[in-house]
Amino acid sequence: MAEHMVMSVHTSPHVAAIAECDLSAVDKARKEMGDEFLKREGFKLTYMPFICETVVKALKDFPLVNASVDGTNILVKNFINLGIAVAMDKGGLIVPVIKDADSKNLIGIARDLNDLAKRARIKKLTLDEIQEGTFTITNYGVFGNIIGTPIINQPQVAILGTGAIKKRAMVVETSQGDAIVIKPMMYLTLSFDHRLVDGALGGRFIMRVVEYLENYSS
Repeated sequence: MAEHMVMSVHTSPHVAAIAECDLSAVDKARKEMGDEFLKREGFKLTYMPFICETVVKALKDFPLVNASVDGTNILVKNFINLGIAVAMDKGGLIVPVIKDADSKNLIGIARDLNDLAKRARIKKLTLDEIQEGTFTITNYGVFGNIIGTPIINQPQVAILGTGAIKKRAMVVETSQGDAIVIKPMMYLTLSFDHRLVDGALGGRFIMRVVEYLENYSS
């Protein structure tokens, strides 16, 4: 892992874009689905499956963010294998991969996430389950961090970091004028490889993820 991270920094000129996101719509959907989901699936529905689902939609809109660089060639993938960084119980990090995430709905993604994360923490993943990712999400917010700048997981060209969800006072426009409302807010950070993803593409991609999350409907 140490060698892989050093190689990534030496290989890719890293640029970061940061956006804030209102998770009110996701929060509402999660609460509406939560009890039935827990009863049926046996585990709680977290925010991460919603984030994964919207990331997949955004990657379909911007396929270059799901590509890789091979020498002087650009490899654009026609599938999305979503890596999810998982902290091990006794230290260390591993990135299990949801294969063909673009073929799964919210429930399917949630099931895979729960299964892979549980087995990752007890070192029960197969080699195939940690290979061939095309894009990675890392949730440093689980430790309370609000912003981070993750290192790209080579040979991918971007990685999305998700910060802790915090209730904040936000100014919103209403027909009666501006008002202050309490909102569940989260910072998203996109680190991207500037050899392939320029600022315009990286900025549009992360804001498309925000758009899908803020307008989420179940």
